[in-house]
Amino acid sequence: MSTDTNILRVRLGAAAHGGHSVARHEGRVIFVRHGIPGEEVSIALRDSGEKSRFWRGDVIEVHEASEHRVPHFWAAADSLRAAERGILPVGGAEFGHISLEHQRELKGQIFIEQMARLGKLDAAEHGFTGVRAPEGESEDALGWRTRTAFAVDSKGRLAMSPFRSNDLIPVKEMPLALPKVNELKLWELPLLGISRVEVAVGSGEDAGVLVLFVEDGTITGAAGRAAKRLPEWASAASVTQVGGSVADGRGELQRLRGRTWLSESVAGHDYRITGEGFWQIHRLAPATLVERVMAHLAPGYGARVADLYAGAGLFSAPLAKAVGDDGMVLSIEGAPGTSKDAVKNLREFPQAVISQGRVEKTLSRELNTRKAKLDSIVLDPPRTGAGKAAVSAMVRSGAKKISYVSCDPASFARDTADLVAAGFRLSEVDVIDLYPHTHHMETVGLFERR
Repeated sequence: MSTDTNILRVRLGAAAHGGHSVARHEGRVIFVRHGIPGEEVSIALRDSGEKSRFWRGDVIEVHEASEHRVPHFWAAADSLRAAERGILPVGGAEFGHISLEHQRELKGQIFIEQMARLGKLDAAEHGFTGVRAPEGESEDALGWRTRTAFAVDSKGRLAMSPFRSNDLIPVKEMPLALPKVNELKLWELPLLGISRVEVAVGSGEDAGVLVLFVEDGTITGAAGRAAKRLPEWASAASVTQVGGSVADGRGELQRLRGRTWLSESVAGHDYRITGEGFWQIHRLAPATLVERVMAHLAPGYGARVADLYAGAGLFSAPLAKAVGDDGMVLSIEGAPGTSKDAVKNLREFPQAVISQGRVEKTLSRELNTRKAKLDSIVLDPPRTGAGKAAVSAMVRSGAKKISYVSCDPASFARDTADLVAAGFRLSEVDVIDLYPHTHHMETVGLFERR
């Protein structure tokens, strides 16, 4: 142990959900980031009060390295190089020091553990065979993010924050983003008076780029001046910070140049996505997930299907095509701005019913109004999952099949336990690495009523 009480030398144990490895010191559990199970490392302690249930730490030196450790591709996110500068690494690439193959092995271990502990199921008995890359992924799994957010520091510099920190670290690249994001050279723009910069890039070969400047209200015309310095091929919009987002209906997009929306095309359908409207982050995610969901539900002509947490209608459109004029697709989304995207994207389908509101209330209300039962459901909830009330509403809907798309294994496991208790069985489960170099993973599970 170091003489510095804030520095410990520890052996890292198993991987834990959230991007950590578990270490122990004098009976205390420590969740450590930027290590690999089995390594002996020195860590700088954070959140290490005597009354804390557990401590947190970041690796600052490696004494015995894992065979799976590789040089980090991004200096700003590398804990070892950050420690040399006396700062914390930015978040967003916490697995960048681990080989891709081993990243997926660790994610698989975490998925199995979460399903056993929270879902009360053996994942292997329900079709889980490991975490796979999406078809078409690049060899290094970089350049995949179509949506990226940056902060701006007090000096007007493009910045990002470390994990669980309000510090702002200036950045001049984002290797996980599609190349067009870095080609904008946002770090060269005058950003004083702007609190946040959001960038969205279409995933097609001739994709557009939309830059959203969120003004803090201190400097008039800040977004306009920044927009003038953007490359000619980039569109730009702004919103004055009002305590909420455009997608939540508490701000108004102001067009500065070009369009305030992007076009996407998936499975032969064109979508229009506004500045802060929800869309899948990985360039391959929309097509990958649509293929899985349609294979799970296989809706026939005249079927009645619900798309819950429907976003801009990614799943609603192909479902509407499949069920035809005699069918029904109930597309439910909570965010008003995103629901408006769905209205535009589904306007050619009279069989699509777009409803904005909380899923657990809106689903039951719409079905009661129509005196209808469902054949199947797809849901893609936020990271927190669906929860007991939404699961109860799905059970009452009469649906015999549910395709559950999840970006968090813990909430997926909890909802799995509730669905199984309500009479469903998990027939298939597929875990896809749609967030490489991070601890996140995407799960698509098929539940069928017993």
